[in-house]
Amino acid sequence: MTQDELKTLVGQAAVQYVTPHTIVGVGTGSTVDKFIDALAASQIRIRGAVSSSVRSTERMKALGIPVLEASEVESLQVYIDGADEIDHRGHMVKGGGAALTREKIVADLAERFICIADESKLVDTLGRFPLPVEVIPMAAAQIARRFKAMGATATLRAGCVTDNSCHILDVRGLSITDPAAFEADVTLWPGVVTVGVFARNKASVCLLGTAEGVKTLTF
Repeated sequence: MTQDELKTLVGQAAVQYVTPHTIVGVGTGSTVDKFIDALAASQIRIRGAVSSSVRSTERMKALGIPVLEASEVESLQVYIDGADEIDHRGHMVKGGGAALTREKIVADLAERFICIADESKLVDTLGRFPLPVEVIPMAAAQIARRFKAMGATATLRAGCVTDNSCHILDVRGLSITDPAAFEADVTLWPGVVTVGVFARNKASVCLLGTAEGVKTLTF
């Protein structure tokens, strides 16, 4: 099966986690696009969705799915989103689509994070995918120097301005063996808006697209 077909499979599988008449958290990315399409086709009646990006908001509105602001809700039953990497404990690297800050905000509202991904995203140790870090522009150079001191290389993502008018550093050369400690540390660096390690808001379930079908990992 192609990667696109695997994304379609997990996007469709995620619909089973949507309870009628609830508000659903929805992430962003090509795999989430498949979920949005499947949710619209299912005709499950939901009260609305809280979106993590302009891209997902526009797609849902075009398909007739009501979109609510995060400030309008106190909690979500589920948040459904993809990942750039996920380990065997449910920790993730996210932010390839530059929506990591809003994704983390919506994830924090949810009781459960349902990760949808193809099997290429499953890793033993986070760090193979360049780690996105959203930064205040004036702090980018200093944050890059701090990563250099750790033996990593941080480069500014060319032409990228986030939905929050910030910049993205992509960090290569990391091996993140303790995701929770790493996330807590880097989050405190002055000028860091969000680090793309999701350990505090890790996945509860991962629906993994494989050649044999959808495999469910529970953490």
